[in-house]
Amino acid sequence: MMAGKPELINNEAQSQFEIHVDGQVAFIEYAIEDRKIYLTHTEVPESLQGNGIGSALVRLVLQYIKKNHLVLFPLCSFVAHYVDNHTEWHSILSEGYQM
Repeated sequence: MMAGKPELINNEAQSQFEIHVDGQVAFIEYAIEDRKIYLTHTEVPESLQGNGIGSALVRLVLQYIKKNHLVLFPLCSFVAHYVDNHTEWHSILSEGYQM
């Protein structure tokens, strides 16, 4: 389904991270305040669901957050579930954040 590695696009005008697959867009909406980033909603087009697109998107966004030294607040249940199951990302979580 995904040819090669998808490219993460930071669509600042829409406040969302995107990957484009087969002419469709999967995205995670966000809000940034100071060095804090709040991931609020993830959406993967229905025709792309079940192919690992959502997980790939979350992984790319988490890499972006780590590289840019932001503090993660995963308000979206999909992102929170992913981070909960991938302990290597706990280091970028806000202090005191409860999974």
